[in-house]
Amino acid sequence: MTATTHAGGCLCGAVRYQVTGPLRPVVLCHCTQCRRSTGHFLAATAARHRDFRLTSETGLRWYVSSDAARRGFCGECGSTLFWQANGRDYVSIAAGTLDGATGLTSACHIHVADKGDYYSIDDGLPQSRDGHFAVPIPPPG
Repeated sequence: MTATTHAGGCLCGAVRYQVTGPLRPVVLCHCTQCRRSTGHFLAATAARHRDFRLTSETGLRWYVSSDAARRGFCGECGSTLFWQANGRDYVSIAAGTLDGATGLTSACHIHVADKGDYYSIDDGLPQSRDGHFAVPIPPPG
């Protein structure tokens, strides 16, 4: 994907962000934490920290969900927004929070061992029982 500017935010607008570099293809995470925080599974893209900036963060709250990561959400409207692993050079972004058309495609499913029993995964994308798929962020175009 080319280095197009993307913007996005929460439902109420208290959190807005901008990405000026490439976005990673969408990873579909079925882990228990993602399912509980979103109500289903999380569809997330990602951007490098250097390409990401908050343009409004009045509602942004962080929840430390494990020893390895934290989750960003809007404290005003409750929108799930970000997932940030400790020590990584990128932030995962809930794909549904991006404004307008993105040009993104889905790459894979992860943590499928934890998926809900009320749905099936039959789209033909690669699946990992745990979270081990390397889906890199493309280099700037």
